[in-house]
Amino acid sequence: MNISTALVAAGTVLSAVGAAQAVPAAAPPKVVQACQQCHGAGGNSTNPNVPRLNGQQRGYLEARLKALRDPTRQTPPAIHAMWDLANHIADDDIPVIAAYFASQSPTPANGHGALADQGRKLYERGASEDIPACQSCHGANGEGQGNVPRLAGQHQDYLAMQILDFRLTMRPHPLMSVKTRFVNDEQIKALAAYLAGH
Repeated sequence: MNISTALVAAGTVLSAVGAAQAVPAAAPPKVVQACQQCHGAGGNSTNPNVPRLNGQQRGYLEARLKALRDPTRQTPPAIHAMWDLANHIADDDIPVIAAYFASQSPTPANGHGALADQGRKLYERGASEDIPACQSCHGANGEGQGNVPRLAGQHQDYLAMQILDFRLTMRPHPLMSVKTRFVNDEQIKALAAYLAGH
């Protein structure tokens, strides 16, 4: 094969991969396509109530998909949207799906204004002994790590609802239900405004 032929072949392959939303060969395309129906192409949801998956931490995505199989620890919207699907994804497919969405470019955070400034201070410093700095777990830039989710660039409405659900223990979590217990509604709005990608 000469160089010209090789370049044409490579271009054809790259075009095909791009058209398929860059789904890795090992990823089950039907499952990824099913995810993208709600979560958007590459996981970049445009619905403010549906979380973005693009650039999310792989470990968190794996853990979350498994957790969604237990309806006793989820909010009603999560059960409605994800319980059946999560129970029909093969265990071997979960790491591959998680790797695909984790590899997508994350949506940048672009919170601005007075409310976002309040949220930044709360995120970086906390507010009291009862409200610790969020960055101590979620990272200086909201990037997350391992099983700790990326928050930066997530939808503002979705973030606010999740923090409230943790506070009310509608989404029970051994750490978050404690850490959000004393966060008030205005602080929730400020945090979500700071971290959001509109």
